[in-house]
Amino acid sequence: MASQPPVQYNLMSPSIPNATGTSQPPLLQRPITSNGIGQPSAGSRFPVPATSNSVPVSATTNSQWARPPVSSQFAPSTMSQPSFTAAGHQQCNPAIFGQDSPRPVLETQSSGRPPSSSSGPPLNNYQSGQPIINGNLGPPLANGVRTPTAYSGVNYATPATSSMGYSSPGVPPQYASQNFMPPQLHYGSGPPMGRPAGPPVPQQQYSTGYPSYSSASGQLPPISGIHTQQLSYPAAPVLPNAPVNQFQNFNSSIDKMASQMNTMSVTQTGFDKIWGHENVDLLQVRNILPAQGVETPRIRLRQEHLNNVHCSMDIFRCTLTKIPETNSILQKSRLPLGVLIHPFKDLTQLPVIQCQTIVRCRSCRTYINPFVYFVDQRRWKCNLCFRVNDLPDEFQYDPMSNSYGDPTRRPEIKNATIEFIAPAEYMLRPPQPPVYLYLLDVSHVAAETGYLKLFCDVLLEELEKIPGDSRTQIGFITYASSVQFYNLAENLNQPHQLVVSDIEDIFLPCPNDLLVNLNESKRLVIELLEQLPLRFNNTADCNSALGAALQAAYKMVSPTGGRITVFQASLPNIGPGALKPREDPNQRAAKDVPNLNAATDFFKKFALDCSGQQVAVDLFLLGGQYMDIASLSCASKFSGGCMYHFPSFHYVHNLPQVERLEHSLRRYLTRKIGFESVMRIRCTHGLSIHTFHGNFFVRSTDLLSLPNINPDAGFGLQVSIDENLSEVQNICFQAALLYTSSKGERRIRVHTMCLPIASTVADVIQSADQQCIVGLLAKMAVDRSLHSSISDARDAIVNVCVDVLSAYKATMSSAPSGLYAPSNLRLLPLYLAALLKSVAFRTGQSTRLDDRVFAMNQLKVLPLSQLILSVYPDMYAIHNLHDQGAISQGEMVIPQPPRIHLSAEMVDSTGAYLLDTGDVIYLYVGRNIHPAFIENVLGSSSFQSLPEQMFELPELETAESERLRNFLVHLQNQRPYPAVLQLIREDSQIRHLFSSHLVDGRTESSLSYYEFLQHLKNQIK
Repeated sequence: MASQPPVQYNLMSPSIPNATGTSQPPLLQRPITSNGIGQPSAGSRFPVPATSNSVPVSATTNSQWARPPVSSQFAPSTMSQPSFTAAGHQQCNPAIFGQDSPRPVLETQSSGRPPSSSSGPPLNNYQSGQPIINGNLGPPLANGVRTPTAYSGVNYATPATSSMGYSSPGVPPQYASQNFMPPQLHYGSGPPMGRPAGPPVPQQQYSTGYPSYSSASGQLPPISGIHTQQLSYPAAPVLPNAPVNQFQNFNSSIDKMASQMNTMSVTQTGFDKIWGHENVDLLQVRNILPAQGVETPRIRLRQEHLNNVHCSMDIFRCTLTKIPETNSILQKSRLPLGVLIHPFKDLTQLPVIQCQTIVRCRSCRTYINPFVYFVDQRRWKCNLCFRVNDLPDEFQYDPMSNSYGDPTRRPEIKNATIEFIAPAEYMLRPPQPPVYLYLLDVSHVAAETGYLKLFCDVLLEELEKIPGDSRTQIGFITYASSVQFYNLAENLNQPHQLVVSDIEDIFLPCPNDLLVNLNESKRLVIELLEQLPLRFNNTADCNSALGAALQAAYKMVSPTGGRITVFQASLPNIGPGALKPREDPNQRAAKDVPNLNAATDFFKKFALDCSGQQVAVDLFLLGGQYMDIASLSCASKFSGGCMYHFPSFHYVHNLPQVERLEHSLRRYLTRKIGFESVMRIRCTHGLSIHTFHGNFFVRSTDLLSLPNINPDAGFGLQVSIDENLSEVQNICFQAALLYTSSKGERRIRVHTMCLPIASTVADVIQSADQQCIVGLLAKMAVDRSLHSSISDARDAIVNVCVDVLSAYKATMSSAPSGLYAPSNLRLLPLYLAALLKSVAFRTGQSTRLDDRVFAMNQLKVLPLSQLILSVYPDMYAIHNLHDQGAISQGEMVIPQPPRIHLSAEMVDSTGAYLLDTGDVIYLYVGRNIHPAFIENVLGSSSFQSLPEQMFELPELETAESERLRNFLVHLQNQRPYPAVLQLIREDSQIRHLFSSHLVDGRTESSLSYYEFLQHLKNQIK
């Protein structure tokens, strides 16, 4: 998506020094081993193994595992058995009965205090104060905690198979037909904060709801249609000791009305609806999915004027929109505290300021922002460290009005996201030129795929759009058993190929002209791209010396920095970094999957060397056989690069992957890029950041090294509360990204987020952001899978859901019999159930190891909107689109079909459905679809005449065709680059690509969504 020209302000005056100051946050805690009786064992501490790119902020101090793995699951072989009783912690348990041993959870740091010196094991979990997936301690309970029940250990009934070949449970939730617009759900309300609860508010439900459903009894949920239950105030109960009316002359009707008002929850219901604090019985509401998408939660500050300057939630988003004032409140809420950030996102409006003095706090180096406090027109108080600073005279000037006076009119004070053109003191060296080096696998396997022709064609078409200026440099390396270089000197008549066969000690055959100025040597570059596909078309060389090619690329690019782009189609098998097959195809459906971590540290060491020289490595992986992505991905993880995977790519036989590669490659070549980048994230005093997630290298305690930054990269971080925050009204996070643009400008992009403080557990729970929580939990679960096991991570995901719902139940004064959740968390079980069935975490279903590892990597780096689509795609019924409720954009009328649940029961053979998974949009057509739809929308005469391969809709002069095309354009405009559209017929051999995303249904190895709710209810006592 192209960005519009930014608004720029040019303000020149003397500069101020750029000193930096950092603080050391606490370390990540890690799980510990069990002694076999449900208690952790005592022992020594050990260094952090660097198997994942989620790292604690310091690598110099030893840390502890915060959680033991579950029994029968392996722990790292280097692990000793440390004591995990933390000194000074409030030690408490989740409010669940019957637990006798620790539950599997994801490790995280819950406090910066050192562990106790006690060597003996704790008496129970309450004394141990173990954190769960979110790193918080549970509230105490007199009767202990619940028995751990592994999600993967639930007994399943024999599944039945639906008409479309999708396994469904013996007792599935029967969803109603979706040929109509589902009504908006009006959820009931729970008890307000600080108030005694009134009678339960009735929920909107089906005619009879789900009456006492249990899988054991074999009862089926009803299939009746939706009948909105009339909500009315309850009648006044007859009290045995009701007071006598002492004023006989008083109007009896008024007296009666007053008595009835005393028994009604008018205030409760009204306030809950106003503030969005309603609750939902998940077992009674069948269509829990909002028809028009999930509403992004709003941040409400007490200072009303600040609510209009918040940073976009697409850029900066916290799991809680209110921060607990104490760590104890956070622990009792059972919610994770963290932040997701998309720092280099493409923006249509971005204020850009050029000045000599960038105003920053002299103590913590925070950039001035809309949430600072102005003592007067000459002084301001930092909103992170609270130091009072002087304002420079230049800041009194308002560039919009060309006048001096009120500093609050400055762009820095009016925008929570802003970009500065940095002065000279922000440069350690002159800005580097854009350098692009392409490494191309030309082995026999790679040549067979035909990718080289597609790459050369796309690069030729986009050569003029590559970001850069007159200094842009480009180069090419091909490799198989040997490494081939290409001399592209301007004075040559044609490109010269130079071959180096000594791959064990690689060297550059000539010092110059391997990287050339693109403008000066464009003729030779074009000629080379036209020749390359023909040169290696019939090669018989089956080896791949990727390691040697990477070492040669490093020698070429390291003097300046830049980007190395690798196209790899086979397992590197010779030379440095050679790998061997590790996957056992018979173990693809196993409960615990081995070989998720790298087989060698070659690629990680190489990436760290690249990071030190401002070089990033990007991977395009195209293999149909095992490639060991677990090892190869380290080259991108630790150098700030990115990775793409196109399994079983073939230019002729796999056209969907051809479409995906072409779309991804065009976006990759032309998108904005930042070179030699660093990012620092600061937070208010009293908070600390202890773990980062994403592709980067941690240069210091809070400084991330990003040799390249791209607009599709997302990051996550976990936060702990170290001090009481009751004396402040708001807390702030600020991310500052310093980078060199492709035009050679040094720039600083600053994002600031401000959140209010909450003083009660109920207030914290009601402020939770369910999608952001899922995004952070997915990243933490990936780390748990790498450090422990997938089954351990799956159990921890379920335990988080149970603990959050248990914490909410504890805030309700009455104990309802259903499964209640606050309205803001009503989709949390839905998302987490889908996460368990994702490619990254599913078990019992054959999954290639490379596909699983790549999916895990995507969960770590995708921005939140794309991550949610990958976990729980959007599905729409499109066979009956209409203009009712449509929106208008210019002259285009866009229908708004409702989102429907991802269940096979929602898919009818007479319908057509659109499934948006993020990078691919599937158009599924049932075999009994009306012929008019096929003719008016798809341009065919019958279902049998539909093509097996269709990747775009025909432009027909019909209202139905225009509606669907407008809706597709609307979906495509919401992402950075167009997704691939793929038609799937009901009788197609590839219909599993569609049905595998129907995650609300049941499979042979997993629960349906409704059964998952029953499982949660059974765990909440």
